[in-house]
Parts: sequence; structure tokens; C-alpha cells
Amino acid sequence: MHFGSFSFGSIQIDGTVYEHDVIIDRGEIRKRKKKLSKKFQEQFGHTPLSIEEEIPWNCRQLVVGSGAYGRLPVMPEVELEAERYKVKLLVLPTTEAIEVLKREPKDTNAILHVTC
Repeated sequence: MHFGSFSFGSIQIDGTVYEHDVIIDRGEIRKRKKKLSKKFQEQFGHTPLSIEEEIPWNCRQLVVGSGAYGRLPVMPEVELEAERYKVKLLVLPTTEAIEVLKREPKDTNAILHVTC
């Protein structure tokens, strides 16, 4: 998987530009569907990552790119679920998350937030 440019609002992966959050699940890229997490938006001031979403747990490591400024909230239940699945959870600003994905792509899935 080749990562091209990342800037606020867009990310390029394998030559395709995505202008929305993405999930990388065993090499497949799909849009993050955050609708089920929207009910927590008022509590966090932003739609957080919650266990209500389809999180790609089939991995050894899950990298969450928390946005250009690292502001995507990750609910504590996600951390507990990672422990239950025995998945190493890394929450980093998206630029740093991309670097981890470049260095450690094997058995690593990701959720990449492309704004804030």
C-alpha cells in the first residue's frame, strides 16, 4: 500500500484521493461509517470513534489516525475492546499514523480521520 499526500480533508492511498475518513482492513480500503457514533457528538464536541462502528479488529495492531491536529476522540470502550481482542491500539495524529503504516504494514489495520 502506497501513501501519497495527506492534507486537511484528504488522503491519497494507492493513487486514489479520499476526501473522507477511511478504514484499512487487511489491505482493503473503505469509507468510515460514523453515523452510529454521531449520538455521542454532543458529549465529545466531535463525533468520536465508538464501538458502535465497524472497527476492523481482525489484526494484531490497530492504528487510529486521529486527524491532522489529533482531535478525534476515541471512546474508552474502544480501548477496552482492543484489550479484549488482544489488539495493540495506537492513537496518533494521522500524519504519524501513516508513518507507522509505512513501517509496520503487516497485521496492521487502520482508521484514518482526515480532518481536525
